[in-house]
Amino acid sequence: MNRIVVLNPKGGSGKTTIATNLASYFASQQQKPVLMDFDPQGSSLRWVRKRQPQLPPIHAVNAFDIDPRTTRTFQLRVPDFSTHVIVDTPAAVEPRELPDLTREARKIIVPVLPSDIDIHACSRCIRDLLLVAKIRRDDNRIGVVANRIRRNTRAYQSLIRFLQTLGIPIVATLRDSQNYLRAAELGLGIHEMKTYVAGTDIEEWRPLLQWLEPAAASAPEAEESSSGAAAVAAPESMG
Repeated sequence: MNRIVVLNPKGGSGKTTIATNLASYFASQQQKPVLMDFDPQGSSLRWVRKRQPQLPPIHAVNAFDIDPRTTRTFQLRVPDFSTHVIVDTPAAVEPRELPDLTREARKIIVPVLPSDIDIHACSRCIRDLLLVAKIRRDDNRIGVVANRIRRNTRAYQSLIRFLQTLGIPIVATLRDSQNYLRAAELGLGIHEMKTYVAGTDIEEWRPLLQWLEPAAASAPEAEESSSGAAAVAAPESMG
């Protein structure tokens, strides 16, 4: 089972957007993803509830409510048939919590916005992952996503210069697009929208998917399946 953790203690960095779009992508590829929501706001859970019955299923786990009647292990269990577990982490994660959150993660995605505050928060997050969670740089488990980017701006250039100093790969650069808001409102992911609407955004995800699963992301049949899902799932109103 492939466990992917989306992490940044800074709120508003786009963790839920990335987590839900990953879940919908894997579901559109006939995989069996689980979306595990540790954020008390419950945004990922609400997104799953909005999905229409005809869309590929995504199993959701409420990880932020503690049920005293069951063990934590039982509460966080996932179906045996699951292929991927995508973990949407909360804001204000303490460094001491990082080892537990990341222990079984094959990949850790750190989204960051182009602002001084977010750059500083990203720097601390990477430092804590390396020093507290003991993630090795050469394991290629940590990847940064530059999120809600507007190219040719000073903030974007500053962000890219900073990320290049970290020694951590920039696995995707995602533009500031209204398609993410539209998809969230309908319980969709970018890859489930019509390609003539979201084609640019879908293309921006390619490097991230290649980093997560090189063989699967480059397979021609995976691309064809994704396009087919988009044509069926996206409502006409999206155009």
